[in-house]
Amino acid sequence: MTISIGNDHAGTEYKLAIIDFLKSKGITVINHGTNANNSVDYADFVHPVAEDVETGKSIYGILICGSANGVAMTANKHQKIRAGLCWNKEIVELVRGHNNANVLCIPARFTAIQQAIQMVETFLNTEFEGGRHKKRIDKIPLSC
Repeated sequence: MTISIGNDHAGTEYKLAIIDFLKSKGITVINHGTNANNSVDYADFVHPVAEDVETGKSIYGILICGSANGVAMTANKHQKIRAGLCWNKEIVELVRGHNNANVLCIPARFTAIQQAIQMVETFLNTEFEGGRHKKRIDKIPLSC
């Protein structure tokens, strides 16, 4: 399994901890985020993660910034992305189970690192429920 991860300056510490967690589970990680704490533009790291998921290079993406709003809005511009902004495990279960999210967005300024790792674990262990939810997510992409 391969997961792509991206972050801005607010999420560097979180990203490094999440990468360690993922690697301990035998998961391959593609790191598109910054490894520093100096200010950067999150969109520069979001688009490569979204493209990896869209093309199948990665099964999932994880994005981290201060509020997670910017990374979620940017990722959701991609046609095949369903990015969910999550701040606890219960929301993660819903975005995976009901919305079949393929990108997890974590707000570093509103969660603890251990909480973020638990959300990643929940994201990976929650299956899409399908059924009535499938017809709803099929309506998300706009036809061009």
